[in-house]
Amino acid sequence: MSRTNPSICVFCGSRDGARPSYAQAAEQTGRALAQEGWRLVYGAGDIGLMGRAARAAQAAGGQTFGVIPVHLLEREAGKRDLSAFVVTETMHERKKVMFMNSDAIVVMPGGAGSLDEFFEVLTWRQLGLHAKPILLLDIEGFWTPLVGLIDHFIAEGFAEPGIRDYVTVVPSPATLTATLRAALS
Repeated sequence: MSRTNPSICVFCGSRDGARPSYAQAAEQTGRALAQEGWRLVYGAGDIGLMGRAARAAQAAGGQTFGVIPVHLLEREAGKRDLSAFVVTETMHERKKVMFMNSDAIVVMPGGAGSLDEFFEVLTWRQLGLHAKPILLLDIEGFWTPLVGLIDHFIAEGFAEPGIRDYVTVVPSPATLTATLRAALS
């Protein structure tokens, strides 16, 4: 999957969450992507972890590609000063455009929307529709219950054990960067 300037799709919360470490990780991730010369692909909001990652990437001189559905322009404070700003009609189109314009997927802490995004790309991977790396940025064990749920539906016979091979759990932005570097080379 070697590419000169890869694009990394980051799914994350439109809120900061309860722990300061989530916001710090979003800023570190945005900055690290820019320092690696990778383009940030994200939901185009200027609030929560989304906004923090984008502002940090921009401050570090990085390229940013944001995709937002028209009905969220106000609610998520559409960040129009990005390198590329795309407005879609639906949430599904948003996810599709983000996915199609990325080489790897990172899921940071977030809520139901982040879970929806994660499970869609995981399902597509399971069905053989792509081979892009999927990484969970597990700040302070945020994704531990999700990994347990995946293990549970494997144990209960609703998925093959190999589904776990499609997801890499990393504990920090530094580990994330090193893991992405290896996966994209």
